[in-house]
Amino acid sequence: MNTMELDNQGIALGSTAEDFRNRKKFIMDFYAQWIVENPAKHIFNKYFNSFIEVRYLSMNETSGHASLSYKSTLAVTYLTEILENAISKGKTLEPKKDNKKQKRFSKIHIMEYEKADFGKIKLTVGELRGSGQKIQYCVTVIQ
Repeated sequence: MNTMELDNQGIALGSTAEDFRNRKKFIMDFYAQWIVENPAKHIFNKYFNSFIEVRYLSMNETSGHASLSYKSTLAVTYLTEILENAISKGKTLEPKKDNKKQKRFSKIHIMEYEKADFGKIKLTVGELRGSGQKIQYCVTVIQ
C-alpha cells in the first residue's frame, strides 16, 4: 500500500497521479472556502486600481496548472494578497487564438507578486473584451 506524503495543510508532496488529484481537490476546496469568505468574489488590485474578479474559470485553470507542483499549490493559499499586490511586469499578451477559454479576453496580463520567504508568484489576468473587467485566470509559482 502506497501512502501519500502530506504537508501540515494536507497538500500532497509527491509527483504521482494521486498526488496531482489531491492537490487539484485541495485547490478547488480552497477556492470554495475563499468564496465563502469573499462573497463579492473580487479583490481590489493596487496596480490596476480596479478589482480582479475570481470566477469558475479562475478555479478551473488554476487547479489544472497549479496542481502540477506542490509549491504552486501552496502559492494559491496566498490568493488574496496575490490579487491585491501583484504588479504587471509590462507583459501584456494577445489571447491565444486557438484557446477557447481565452477567446473572451482582449488582453492577457502577466503579473508577479514577490512573497517574502516564499518567492515569485505569477498571476495571469484576462481583460474581458468590451467591459474591460479583470478576471483572475491562473496562479502559479515562477521557478
